[in-house]
Amino acid sequence: MKFYLEQIDSVFKQINSSEKGLTSAEAEKRLAENGKNKLAAPPGKSIFRRFLEQLSDPMTLILLAAALISGILAVIENESFADVIIILAVVIINAVLGVYQESKAEKAIEALQEMSAATSKVLRDGKVQIIHSEDLVVGDIILLEAGDAVPADARILENASLKVEEAALTGESVPVTKFIDTIYLREGEKDVPLGDRKNMLYMGSTVAYGRGRAVVTATGMETEMGKIAEALTLAEDSQTPLQIKM
Repeated sequence: MKFYLEQIDSVFKQINSSEKGLTSAEAEKRLAENGKNKLAAPPGKSIFRRFLEQLSDPMTLILLAAALISGILAVIENESFADVIIILAVVIINAVLGVYQESKAEKAIEALQEMSAATSKVLRDGKVQIIHSEDLVVGDIILLEAGDAVPADARILENASLKVEEAALTGESVPVTKFIDTIYLREGEKDVPLGDRKNMLYMGSTVAYGRGRAVVTATGMETEMGKIAEALTLAEDSQTPLQIKM
C-alpha cells in the first residue's frame, strides 16, 4: 500500500489501528500471523559445498590442471610424483583455510547480531513499553528520537524537527527533513520516488535529529529494506571478464 499518499485516518483504518496503538493481545496475534520483524537469513551452505566452491576458483583449477599434467608426465617418464603431491597439498590447504575463514566470519556476524539485539519504544495497552524490535507488528505506534535506528517502515504521525539519515536506501548522505502531511501526486506521476516520501520512515535508516511518533505499516521482508534483501538473494553471481577468459 502507498501509505504516503493516504490521510492518517485512512492509514489507521487500513491497518486496523489507532492513535492509542495496539493491545498486547492484538500484537501477539499479529506477530503469530505475520512473523518476526526481521530480514530472512540467506540459506546456509554446507561445509562440502563451501569446499567445492573454493576448488572452483580459476587459479585453483589451473593448479589442479598443472597437477594432472605433472602426474601424466611423471607416469610417462617414470619420475617422482613430488610435484603433484606438493601442488595438491597447496590446493587442499588453501581450500580448507578458505572454508575456515568463511565460517569464522559468519559466526562473528551472528554473535554481533545476538549482542546487539535492538529494542524499540512502542505504545501498547495505552502506555510506552520497550520491546525487541523483531516483535514489532503492523499497527504498532513507535516513538523515536535522535540516535534511534528506525526498526520498520512507518507513517509519521508526530514530527518535532525530525531529520533522518537514509543513505542506506537512497544514497543521500544529507539527513532528510520529515513532515506529517499527505503527499499528492502531480499530474502525469504514477508514484513518488522513495527519497521523496518525506512522511514515511524506513527500516535501515537512522534518526539524526529531533523526535517523532509513527505507526508501523510494514515489517520484516515486506519493508523496503526487505525488498532489497530479497533482490540481492535472488541475484545470480556473474563472472568477471578475467574469469571468463581464464
